Amino acid sequence: MARSVQNKDISALERQLQYNFTDQRLLTTALTHSSVAPDFARNYQRLEFLGDRVLALIVADLLMRHYPHAAEGELAPRLNALVQKQTCADIARQIALGPWLRMSEGEAANGGREKDAILGDVCEALIGALYLDGGEVAARQFVSRLWQPRVSLLVDAPVDPKSALQEWSQARRLGTPDYMLVGREGPDHAPEFLVEVQLPGLKAARGRGSSKREAERDAAAALLASVADAKG
Repeated sequence: MARSVQNKDISALERQLQYNFTDQRLLTTALTHSSVAPDFARNYQRLEFLGDRVLALIVADLLMRHYPHAAEGELAPRLNALVQKQTCADIARQIALGPWLRMSEGEAANGGREKDAILGDVCEALIGALYLDGGEVAARQFVSRLWQPRVSLLVDAPVDPKSALQEWSQARRLGTPDYMLVGREGPDHAPEFLVEVQLPGLKAARGRGSSKREAERDAAAALLASVADAKG
């Protein structure tokens, strides 16, 4: 059975979110996993689709304002870092969304409330729900409050792990890193990819992500970390 979210619970969550929904059904839908509501109109999938786009727009605007002299090439990696699934999952943990998710007992027992892919999706769905309920103002207030500190910390544009690994390997004449998809889990609407990256003379490293590109970045970061640990 799914955890039931009663009106009194919703009110408590709204205090956490610092926003009161006019239509609380939007909030409930944003918290509902497909394991208890296969119908996409009753789970968070559509709201996630909307929230992903709203988040990108607001964060792009925050970056433009915070870094008025940064070129597009400096803004793009910052945007990617701030809207990636891992960041959304971290925000979801920050505001303690996990316990509020409505999912089957099986999914919960499988660690669903702590999975980055699910938490990231729910965070985006919540932004979509805020946008539909209170317009851009509500969504912007939420995103600005939680993302602005992260925007301010990105003084240096983050380096994409794949680019960093490519430069590292070429400097040592190891060639181009070889990425291979070795696994795929989860339903079509919320897949998790497992990718392995290899370089001559080094132990292969693996990474996970909600897209192949995200899994490749995770694998590249893991390989760079293993090299750094070996040197240390």
